[in-house]
Amino acid sequence: MLHVEEINDFAAAEPLRAAWRRLLAVTPGATFFHSLDWLETYWRHSAGDQRLRLLVVRDGAESKDAEPIGIVPLTVLREPSPLGAVRILTYPQAYWGSHYGPIGPRPAETLRAALGHVGDTARGWDLLDLRFAPADDQDPAATVEAMTDAGFPPTSTLVDHTSIIDLPASMDEYLATRTKKWRGNLRRWARRLQEQGRVTFGRYRPLGEDGGESDPRWDLYDQCEQIARASWQGSSTDGTTITHETVRPFLRDAHEAACRAGAADVSLMHLDGRPLAFLYGYRVRNSLFGLRTGYDPTVARDGIGNLLYTRVIEDSIGRGDRQIDLSPGYLEAKQPIISRTEPIFRRTWANPRSWRGLAWRMARPTVTALRRSERPAIAEGGSLESLEIAQAPSGERE
Repeated sequence: MLHVEEINDFAAAEPLRAAWRRLLAVTPGATFFHSLDWLETYWRHSAGDQRLRLLVVRDGAESKDAEPIGIVPLTVLREPSPLGAVRILTYPQAYWGSHYGPIGPRPAETLRAALGHVGDTARGWDLLDLRFAPADDQDPAATVEAMTDAGFPPTSTLVDHTSIIDLPASMDEYLATRTKKWRGNLRRWARRLQEQGRVTFGRYRPLGEDGGESDPRWDLYDQCEQIARASWQGSSTDGTTITHETVRPFLRDAHEAACRAGAADVSLMHLDGRPLAFLYGYRVRNSLFGLRTGYDPTVARDGIGNLLYTRVIEDSIGRGDRQIDLSPGYLEAKQPIISRTEPIFRRTWANPRSWRGLAWRMARPTVTALRRSERPAIAEGGSLESLEIAQAPSGERE
């Protein structure tokens, strides 16, 4: 029999660290964003007036000594809307990754038990909004079914897509999936860049504390920031670039945590020793999530972005990686190199006992796709675009 323990004080999560790592290692589709290392860094920088609801699902007698089979991190946060500050019960993912869900090898059981607990406890929230869900046929947590079974039949809204590269056994196999024109351009770009000087590529993947390698290599990370500042990112005001002051301290702390966990991944290209392009990401097992990329604008016409991606792809194939998620946004620019896209949904249920939840039900929102520039900065708490007033489609289930 499953039972759920709720933790509201972040310090009380520390005894879970070993179990969390064990569960993360067998979580379908796990990313660094599912880790306790990510959550504690996020919480330290952005908790504000959020309320933690960390749900630990255990199998056996109602005892804290029973072994956890899964963990569902939730938070109640406030987001501005035309109706005022709305209380949202959601995942603490903060729009940095693509997909999110329960931690552990039995995600559907875990989520169902956690939502049963949510239904049995006081509802100090207006919306249950499980963001970052994959499509139903790709969702190991069966989010829609779990919410419906718990009495929270959701409205499902497509909000974005992420770009996926499925890595074959060899670089030749990958290139064979690209167009003849693109392969010709790639050779031309490489030749043009090599005519300017000596081009080198390097990658840093620390093994983590368990592997005796957790140096953050700030020299490499600082080079990523240097490139970002020289590009369009240096003047960006949306709060999502690695150099923006609202998120820079957070991302640097996250990098340090990722190095300790063996999750950091830093790829850099140099031209005669000068930093030219970077891809910074997080890895778990044989999957990489590309958090941010950038390149020197002086070589933008030389296809430096595609050259960087192909170097990363080739190196990843050699390391045995199976997939690269290039993150949401800029789909047109990524189209020539990716294998496919995956949709990102939000599953939302409004609390009818809350007047804001009731107003949401009456208005039934239509949500437009979130462009990267519209995503809330982590330090600013975000905005609830889903409360824009719009007419509900006829026949939609409550």
